[in-house]
Amino acid sequence: MTLGGVANAKDSAPVAIAIHGGAGTILKENFTPELEAQYAATLKKAVEHGYALLQRGEPGEKAVVETIQILENSPLFNAGIGAVYTYDEEHELDASIMHGGTLNAGAVAGVKTIRSPIAAALAVMQVSPHVMLAGAGAEAFAQEQGMSPVDNHIFDTQKRLKSLRQAKARMEKAGITHGGQRSNERFGTVGAVVLDKHGNIVAGTSTGGMTAKRYGRIGDAPIIGAGTFADNASCAVSATGHGEYFIRYHVAADICARVKYQHDSLEQAADDVINNVLVKAGGDGGVIAIDAQGNIAMPFNSKGMYRAKIDTNGKLAVGIFREWLPTSL
Repeated sequence: MTLGGVANAKDSAPVAIAIHGGAGTILKENFTPELEAQYAATLKKAVEHGYALLQRGEPGEKAVVETIQILENSPLFNAGIGAVYTYDEEHELDASIMHGGTLNAGAVAGVKTIRSPIAAALAVMQVSPHVMLAGAGAEAFAQEQGMSPVDNHIFDTQKRLKSLRQAKARMEKAGITHGGQRSNERFGTVGAVVLDKHGNIVAGTSTGGMTAKRYGRIGDAPIIGAGTFADNASCAVSATGHGEYFIRYHVAADICARVKYQHDSLEQAADDVINNVLVKAGGDGGVIAIDAQGNIAMPFNSKGMYRAKIDTNGKLAVGIFREWLPTSL
């Protein structure tokens, strides 16, 4: 759109987006070509949808929520439909979102009847005076905002049920009632970070948590500063990994603090936290990060991370394993 032959600054402003669908022991030998194509297609669909919204000038928070909802609706990922099971064979979901311009944030934790946790997190950010709501209270708030409750079994999948029973059998054999999760049982998350035409960066994260979790365990995904953080003065981050480590080392906020106060590049800050700080601590996982110039960083110290991005030049990339996938996928 032009006015008097002069391009509107907002129309020409750069936009960019990065998304993840979880990190973990993701090995090519465990994938059929058909399964790899399914993951790639869903990641591509999600990132292209978010990018189209950003190009139209929609606010970053809308792009983040609608992008994450595509992943929440896919049984391929540990969020929404396809969420892992708790020890008691239920699903307890977490999500958060943060706006880098206002530093406003919203989160829900341990919810069982909210169809889209990221949408509920957005409502908390936009409508509530609070940042985080949990359990039954979060569900009541969501209903007040017009979100109809759903049966918890809507999130069921046979794949996740099989994983739960394997984990429980191993835990019972070891004589423990909690803990002892291995590899991908410990994590799995989806998230998005964006730069919108208004110059704002926004981050969001949604998860089903840890397989066979007990006692209302909450991971890093709904915790501002751990699994999600955004500040226009530094960066926006969404994390995926072993949540206990991401909480202890306030991973998302640490990356942005290094950018803001040490003047590290986004890539340097994200890489140092993921591949140095976390590795030394024994934590595994990864992040997606973006800054106000549209630079993107996506480091991970696990075998793989489901991810996709479209940069400020409109270039698309999709990855699952260490190398990016061919552009033909």
